Amino acid sequence: MKKAITIAEKEEYLRQVSVPVDIEKDNELDKNIKELEMYCEENEVMAMAAVQLEIPKRLIYLKNTNLERINKIQTDSLSEEEKNYNEARVVINPVILNREGLTEYWEACASCLNNCGRVLRSYKMEIEYIDRNGKKQNEIFEGFEATVLSHEMDHLNGILHMDIAEEVLVMTTEERKKWRQTHNYKIYSKTGNYEKLKKESSKKE
Repeated sequence: MKKAITIAEKEEYLRQVSVPVDIEKDNELDKNIKELEMYCEENEVMAMAAVQLEIPKRLIYLKNTNLERINKIQTDSLSEEEKNYNEARVVINPVILNREGLTEYWEACASCLNNCGRVLRSYKMEIEYIDRNGKKQNEIFEGFEATVLSHEMDHLNGILHMDIAEEVLVMTTEERKKWRQTHNYKIYSKTGNYEKLKKESSKKE
């Protein structure tokens, strides 16, 4: 099974812009998806962008975007069934069509060591993408699932959450779990222009 690369050994690689997937000609796509799936099944992650496994393609695997389950992880109170939860959603060549609202979450990343950042993201995100069956989809992601997807989409453009965080703290996994119990996901607005709201919020900090 492939391991996630980190900024310690391959930061430059992580900062490249991933290339679009050629659905008709990419003979490695199924293999790539399987590699992402295997990694996500064996590790406590919410999602994974392919570039983190040294596959520089515009490909994302979503494992867990359920905030209730994420919160239970912070207190180690997941049932066996919940521990095995996997959305197994594949997002290929995503394009953002619209973003609204404003949220905040202390994000971490399998590729960014113990760097935890307070990141402002949109509450709602409309994207166009191709699913694992090769069909074009137009979908609106809301709330925490929009945060997770947005984090992974940044990876496709070589952007790390540390780059756009309002502040960054260095924490171990256990420290981060405790921190999130009192610094949880926040919704500032469900509507309104995301870029404008983010700019205004950043000025206040």
